[in-house]
Amino acid sequence: MDVKGMRCYESSQTAIPGQNTAAPGTGGKQAEFGKLLQEKAKVGLNFSKHAAKRMNERGIAVDNQLMSNLEQAVEDARKKGARDVAIIGAQGIFIVNVPNNTVVTTMSQNDMRERVFTNIDSAVLM
Repeated sequence: MDVKGMRCYESSQTAIPGQNTAAPGTGGKQAEFGKLLQEKAKVGLNFSKHAAKRMNERGIAVDNQLMSNLEQAVEDARKKGARDVAIIGAQGIFIVNVPNNTVVTTMSQNDMRERVFTNIDSAVLM
């Protein structure tokens, strides 16, 4: 599903295109699946339905420059071994699950006051 040009992740997906559903050791496509998964991870950030909803509610607009900055911040966090990162910038905070390349929620500058963030292991300042 796309929301204003953003790729959204739906947790109800049951299979990944090209996924080998055969029992281990019977299909020989495990290496192909790993390669496909790595390629898909490099495509760019996805936005969960929750994150897309919060962006609409909070008036956070994502342009090409912001998207590029977010992708670079996620890549920098990935290189340091981060799993769940808070990316803090002028537009707000984006909480990203690094292994899944998915923005899980967002918060505008106005919403950032007096907030507590849990279940993150890293922060990146943009």
